[in-house]
Amino acid sequence: MPSNRIGRINEEIQRELSALMRRLKDPRVQSGMVTITHVDTTGDLRYSRIYVSALDKSQEQDILKGLKSASGFLRRELGSALRLRYTPELQFVADDSIQHGAHILEVLRDIERREEEEE
Repeated sequence: MPSNRIGRINEEIQRELSALMRRLKDPRVQSGMVTITHVDTTGDLRYSRIYVSALDKSQEQDILKGLKSASGFLRRELGSALRLRYTPELQFVADDSIQHGAHILEVLRDIERREEEEE
């Protein structure tokens, strides 16, 4: 369970990175709508896992490659904005939680339909 401080740092990183991503000139990142869904930072502030969701799932791998190549710039800008002892190394990960939630909802609706048909 992250401490309250880590939670605040995660929120701050998410907000700053969202603003910084609009300034990126990489066409791989600018080509699609990208959303940072969640940030998870280790307790020692060395690593930060950034969960990213793209509107167009076919471009998601290109977007992740673009973000990985821009991670040095993003980390430098993040360090000057946050003023922490350590600026975490950024690791970008594709987030499929929205698709997973939609799948669970579909399964529940299917079960509900079957129960109605049996009655």
